[in-house]
Amino acid sequence: QVQLVESGGGLVQAGGSLRLSCVASGRTFSGYVMGWFRQAPGKEREFVAAMRWSGSSTYYVDSLKGRFTISRDNAKNTIYLQMNSLKPEDTAVYYCAAGRYSGTVYLTSNYNYWGQGTQVTVSS
Repeated sequence: QVQLVESGGGLVQAGGSLRLSCVASGRTFSGYVMGWFRQAPGKEREFVAAMRWSGSSTYYVDSLKGRFTISRDNAKNTIYLQMNSLKPEDTAVYYCAAGRYSGTVYLTSNYNYWGQGTQVTVSS
């Protein structure tokens, strides 16, 4: 079955950086979009970034453009989220997700598979 396993979260001071990884397994992901979402306590899960498994198209929430970068390594079946200049408001559980690309990437309903999440905590 499909598995998405995130890693790389942790505690970092404001202004620092973290790189999250998501190893995907269990099927061929050609035609899929891979996304990163986050959920802070008491808030809804929100879109962060996405990219299609094939090709170079990337998508970001406007508020994070320039600080966060999504990338992939097909040989390792891994998606990354590089997060720079972190702020306390970036504190959340970050989730990796996968879904068959259907033209949109911003909604949780666009994704069929989810990882277990990795905690990112940014201290001030």
